[in-house]
Amino acid sequence: MKKLIAATFITAIASLGSIVPQAHAAAAAPCEDTLKTMRAAKATAKLSDADMAKVNDLEAKAIERCNADDDARSDKFLADAMKIMGK
Repeated sequence: MKKLIAATFITAIASLGSIVPQAHAAAAAPCEDTLKTMRAAKATAKLSDADMAKVNDLEAKAIERCNADDDARSDKFLADAMKIMGK
């Protein structure tokens, strides 16, 4: 019985090993990298003053979240800014 429990435990642990890399692969890009991409797009974007103000506001929010190590929310703000720029 102990061998069966041990074998089940080892199988469960081994199956977790295949889950962890998949979860890591799905992780968001570092917000610093996303911010660089957004700033490069912003530098060449032709935007109205109102749209530029929205993009700047979203960039400020993204930087605040990035500094707080909240990459997912930072990347969301940056994605919204990219949509405004049509990227």
